[in-house]
Amino acid sequence: MRRLRLLLGLLVLVLVTGGCDAVLEAGLPTSTDSTQADAATPGARKALRLLAALPAGARVSPSSLGYDRDAFGSAWADVDGNGCNQRDDVLLRDAVPGSTTVAVQGSCDHDVLAGTWVDPYTGRRLTFDDLKDPGQAQAIQIDHVVPLAEAWTSGAVDWSDERRRRYANDLGVLLASDGPTNAAKSDDDPAAWRPRQAYQCRYARQWVAVKSAWDLSVDDSERRALEEMLAAC
Repeated sequence: MRRLRLLLGLLVLVLVTGGCDAVLEAGLPTSTDSTQADAATPGARKALRLLAALPAGARVSPSSLGYDRDAFGSAWADVDGNGCNQRDDVLLRDAVPGSTTVAVQGSCDHDVLAGTWVDPYTGRRLTFDDLKDPGQAQAIQIDHVVPLAEAWTSGAVDWSDERRRRYANDLGVLLASDGPTNAAKSDDDPAAWRPRQAYQCRYARQWVAVKSAWDLSVDDSERRALEEMLAAC
């Protein structure tokens, strides 16, 4: 009973001193915030504040700024030094818990051979029994939530090669996704492409989190699309 009274007192204090935003940032559920958010993804209201603080940028094509995928380094470098490339790290992290089969390969203790994933963008369940088969490997891809070409036009064109390499392999930027869906998303921003409606809130929050963490700009149509998705959270 004493513990319950202390908890109620803390909740009252948060409401009095910080309002709804304080409840969101304390991790308590509200009607506008998903209780599924992880620590790296802000709640909807915080995401709106972060979005408002992002610098405005022009909507330009990556090719007009000389976009070059190679400027971000080779794919899935082991930037965290755990012995496994980032693809295996993401596949293991995003798989349905307990579904993966892994092997030791060189210095990597979780070379992912098989498993089941739920594509966040479509909700489709994906099961593979041999990820060494090229066809199966292509059917489960690692998506940059904010694509490399979009990052390029939003500020990465001016980064050092090392910073671009770190961005391309940042686990906070990456998601395991359905291959054809990832191909359809391509380099689009939220003004041009959106996932299924049930995932749009989380998608917008993660997009804003990435752009805020990496000091990237947003253009007007992108900002409006993000505001619309966040308002519906």
